[in-house]
Amino acid sequence: MTEAIQKSLRESPLARWTAMVVVSLSMFGAYYFNYAGSSVKPLLETALGWTSSDIGLYTGSYAWFNVFLFMLIFSGLILDKLGIRITGLGATAFMVVGTGFNYWAMTSLSPHVANTMLSIPLIGQVKTQVFLSCLGFAVFGIGSEATGITLSKAIVKWFKGKELALAMGLQMSIARLGTALALAVSLPLAIKFTYSTPILLAFVLMLLGLVAFIVYTVLDKRLDASEKDIVVEEEEPFRVKDILSIISNKAFWYIAILCVLFYGAVFPFLFYAPDFIINKYHVSPDFAGLIPMLLPFGTIFLTPLFGSIYDRKGKGATIMIIGAVMLLFVHSFLAVPWLNNWIIAAILVIILGIAFSLVPSAMWPSVPKIIPEKKLGTAYAVIFYIQNVGLLFIPMILGYVLSASNPAVFPNKALIKSSIEQSFNKVLAENNIKPNTKLLRIAIDKTTGRVVDSIVHTTYYQATPQKDVNTVQLKNNIINSNLSAVKDIHLANSSKATLDALGKTFTMATYPLIKKEKLNIRYNYEHDILIFVLLGVLSFIFALLLKLEDKKKGYGLELPNMEK
Repeated sequence: MTEAIQKSLRESPLARWTAMVVVSLSMFGAYYFNYAGSSVKPLLETALGWTSSDIGLYTGSYAWFNVFLFMLIFSGLILDKLGIRITGLGATAFMVVGTGFNYWAMTSLSPHVANTMLSIPLIGQVKTQVFLSCLGFAVFGIGSEATGITLSKAIVKWFKGKELALAMGLQMSIARLGTALALAVSLPLAIKFTYSTPILLAFVLMLLGLVAFIVYTVLDKRLDASEKDIVVEEEEPFRVKDILSIISNKAFWYIAILCVLFYGAVFPFLFYAPDFIINKYHVSPDFAGLIPMLLPFGTIFLTPLFGSIYDRKGKGATIMIIGAVMLLFVHSFLAVPWLNNWIIAAILVIILGIAFSLVPSAMWPSVPKIIPEKKLGTAYAVIFYIQNVGLLFIPMILGYVLSASNPAVFPNKALIKSSIEQSFNKVLAENNIKPNTKLLRIAIDKTTGRVVDSIVHTTYYQATPQKDVNTVQLKNNIINSNLSAVKDIHLANSSKATLDALGKTFTMATYPLIKKEKLNIRYNYEHDILIFVLLGVLSFIFALLLKLEDKKKGYGLELPNMEK
């Protein structure tokens, strides 16, 4: 028996850690794409005319098929029936297809088609472009969640009885590098090039992720071949009715609910974090993503550390309670209106990163202590399903609340864009210049973005009540000011340089009018942050209930993972 065990490939540290790294790369691009779209929220508003409610709908659409068509549950059943390799290859292919469709929807529709309203059951009236982008993101979500549960089972397969929590922590760290990349570079890339550039990068990363999983399948086959002669205890085949034994476990429900509450207080926060940082802390859009980037970047190092502590010392339930308390602390201080210095925001995000390292590092390795291995695929699928319910509704609620509590912001941004667009068209028409449609659209978007960013980033004023704003007069004033600013400029063509020069001139002419009018174009996130505070309170309650249930049933959540 000893000789047979030594033949197993998983006994080789080099082999099992190589497998962990390779399989984790398939999720790197997924985590990037999750935040690439939401990170460019300001540009989606100015370039595509998406409202905060549209963006909330788009963000939540990730979970459409997983929740309403139960695709996550089917993914778990498929994983337990067909195994890691087939499920993982299909899942990564879904991510490629969904990302490609999303990019097409955001870039290839004419303005007329894109803005045509559709009536969708359960959703209501929604722009065609928003809906098609949602469909692409939803298809991606099928693959992303299926890949997530596949990776969890793959790590258990290679590391059970060994450095399981450390391996899961490192796997999450590699994936979260994608989150850090999205938060750091998506908005600057979109500002420099166009709003769709971050989505194109996501598609390339999805293709690389598919290649990475193909490489992993080779390693997994070698593992199975190395263990073909090992005598193991025969397991009963998985049966659908085993789902009942999973959902009847109280500790399982505590973990699942803690998962949806905790992740619901972190992931949607990151979706809106760059825009929140810009609006509350007056940080430049070029750098706004660097503050929320501290969260996933910190978890890259801390999650494996806390996972290693759990492996060797135990205290998994206690770790989850500490993380929930820190989550509540952070969101409570983010909600304080007068704490509006970016340094405070950076410190709070770092603390949130520590919390986000503590809870997952203990939560995911605790599931195998509660659920038998043959049911793990389905158990993880049910947890991910419940998490997806939260990730479907929480962003939608946040988007709706943001729009409802800031009713004047989007219309005012649209007014600025319309004024600038008409200014471009009038100047070009007066000079008998027929512009390149794509270059003109980019110039209008960038000019609008510069005006809005200049106000939000550098200008402080108490906004004029919307009822006191004469929008028609303001629009005319902007157009007249822009035309006057370029009356002595001779325009010979519609090159990119010419359009950029016009855009800079319009920015300089428009900015003082917006500042003088004190137009409200800054979002107040106070109500949204209070929602996160509530989620923090509930997270603490369910983490405490989990510890009490473990003490009662003796699952061993407070015991080390590594076998002596």
